[in-house]
Amino acid sequence: MNKPLLAALSALALAGLGAAPAVAAPLTAAPAAHADSPAPKAKSPAVTVNFAGTVSLSDCSGSVIRFPNSADSDPALVLSNGHCLETGFPDPGEVITGQSSSRTFGLLNASGSKIATLRANQVVYSTMTDTDVTIYRLTTTYAQIKSSYGISPLTLSDTHPTAGTAIKVVSGYWKKTYSCNIDGFVNQLKEGDWTWKDSIRYTSSCDTIGGTSGSPVIDTSTGKVVAVNNTGNEDGERCTVNNPCEVDANGNVTVHEGTNYAEETYGIPACFTTGNTLNLSAADCTLPKP
Repeated sequence: MNKPLLAALSALALAGLGAAPAVAAPLTAAPAAHADSPAPKAKSPAVTVNFAGTVSLSDCSGSVIRFPNSADSDPALVLSNGHCLETGFPDPGEVITGQSSSRTFGLLNASGSKIATLRANQVVYSTMTDTDVTIYRLTTTYAQIKSSYGISPLTLSDTHPTAGTAIKVVSGYWKKTYSCNIDGFVNQLKEGDWTWKDSIRYTSSCDTIGGTSGSPVIDTSTGKVVAVNNTGNEDGERCTVNNPCEVDANGNVTVHEGTNYAEETYGIPACFTTGNTLNLSAADCTLPKP
C-alpha cells in the first residue's frame, strides 16, 4: 500500500495485526505497458487539475469531496484509504461506521501550499474489504471552506470509469501529481489478507510511491474523482504485502511488478442521502456493510 514505512508500522501496532502492512517504495524503473492495454481515448478538452481541494494527512494523502447531490450547507467530507485510518488497518471483513475522530488535515490551494487545517469529528465509513476507503466528516461545511479559503471540493463521479481515460493522481502528502491512463480493470486484487474488487490498473507513468495512499484519481476531461490511489507491486512477489496480484474471473493469478493500482469510487454516492448522511441500506448502495 502506498503509505510511508514508519507510519505504516505505527498503524500496524495500533491495529495489532500479525502481518506487516504493504508499503510502496519509489520505483527504480517504469514497468512496460501491458500487451492488452487499451489505446488511449481520443482527447477531450482537459480541465485544469491542480492541488486545490486536496489534503495532506500525517501519513497519507486525501481530498475534500462532495457527491453530485451534496449541498453547500452540508458538512464537508474527506476521502482517503481504509489503510490510512488513524486507529489501524481494518481487518478483512470489517466495516467501521460512526467512529469518533479528531483527525486534522492540511488543506491545499492550487499550487500545493497549505492554507488551513481542517478537523474531522467522525469516521463516517472505513473498510479494506472489496475496496480501500475511509470517509471522514469535517466540523466545517463546504460553504464555510469556500468562504474562508476560496477552495471548492472535488466531486465524485457516479459512473464507472472507462479504460484508456487520461487521469491524474494528485498527492497532497508529497505535493506531487502523476499523469497516466487507466490501463484496465482487475476482477480481484489480492494483497496479504485483503481482497479488493474491480480495481483500476494504471499505465506505467503513474509510478506512485509511499505517501500517495488516499490520493484522488481525477479524470482530466471532467475534473471528477473516479478512484482513490492505494497500492502497487514492488518486488514481483505473488499476492504478498507490498505485492498485490491480479485474479481474473476464472481464478488465474498474474503479477505485474512495478504496476500501481487504485480503487473505484463511483459506487459511493449512492450510499449517501440528504445532508451527506450515510445510508448503507439505500437500494443502489453496494458498499460492504458491518
